Order: sequence, then C-alpha cells, then structure tokens
Amino acid sequence: MQITYEPTDYRCPFCDRLAGKADGISAPEDIVRRTDDAAAFISPRWWPNNPGHVLVVPTSHHENLYSISADAYRAVGDLVREVAIAIRETYGCAGVSTRQHNEPAGDQEVWHLHVHVFPRYEGDELYRSRPRPGWATLAERQIYAKRLRSYFAQ
Repeated sequence: MQITYEPTDYRCPFCDRLAGKADGISAPEDIVRRTDDAAAFISPRWWPNNPGHVLVVPTSHHENLYSISADAYRAVGDLVREVAIAIRETYGCAGVSTRQHNEPAGDQEVWHLHVHVFPRYEGDELYRSRPRPGWATLAERQIYAKRLRSYFAQ
C-alpha cells in the first residue's frame, strides 16, 4: 500500500538531521542514540508539562507506516523501547507514552515516519494540552540529550 502526501520537492528535516545538517530548529547534537536502521533525538517541539520528549525515526527515508518494511519498522520499535526505558530511568517521570501519526487526517506534519516518546507525570494533561509556542532552544534540549546519551553510554 503506497499512500503519499510528501511533495515532490520535499526537503526532509529528519534526513537533514541524520546527515549532520542543522535546520535552524534542531541540530545534529539532538541525536541521543543511533543504530544502523533507527535514530532517536530530542524533539524541538515541547508540550508544557512534558519537556524533552524524543522522536525515533528510521535512518532511511520512509514517509509513513504504510511505506516502511517490517524489518525497518522493527528497528524503530526496538529503539522506541530502549528510549522509553532510558526516559523512565533518567527523567524522574511516572510513566511514558508513545504515539505515531500517518497522513494529514492522522496529524502527520513531517513526511518521515517518526514515533513520539513522551515522559509522563501525574496530572500532566498531555492529551488535553497543545505544544508550547515556538521551539525549545538547543540549551534546553541538551539537558535531556546529555541524560540520555549518558544512559546509553553505560
């Protein structure tokens, strides 16, 4: 099943980040773990009560859940699990939530498959809140990136 919404001239911000390019919103320094087939990085978009959430992406470009091979998706899922455990161990949160969006009606905004991994706290109202305005700064993101990189370095 091939369903695509990606414009012909689309410049993928996740592919740029994986290639070591900064885009003015996020930077290669946001990457906290990378395997051959998947990578995890601190998202520049934050929710008010859930700072430092992570995006996990395949290292090869796949627009959505419909276009990714089972092996590539398995690599993403394995890394999602590792990141969830690392967040739980290093953020002092009470739990973790994941979500993944496909197509405009599914709230997909970047045309590269990605899974959100959110730290969760009692009463954080993640699903009732909107992202905070603007982007998290590199300094803000690095607080969480350093925690996760240290965890993965063990």
